Amino acid sequence: MTTMQLNEELFHQLAIIAKDEGLMRKAVKALKRIAGKETLETPRMSREEFFARIEKASQGESRSFADVNELNNYVSSL
Repeated sequence: MTTMQLNEELFHQLAIIAKDEGLMRKAVKALKRIAGKETLETPRMSREEFFARIEKASQGESRSFADVNELNNYVSSL
């Protein structure tokens, strides 16, 4: 997957969980762990800008995978 495709997929998945505060908290915690940062930083965009980007990404092309094997097969075919 290209960086652009990964960005689109990330924002598509965020659009799905953005409606549930509990899922958003889990996502933030996981992202902090992945990034290796446990401190809060000043947001780089406003809440409105964030949701505008999610809306834009949700209108773009996206892919869904039933399981990890299907995802692996797709990535291997690229």
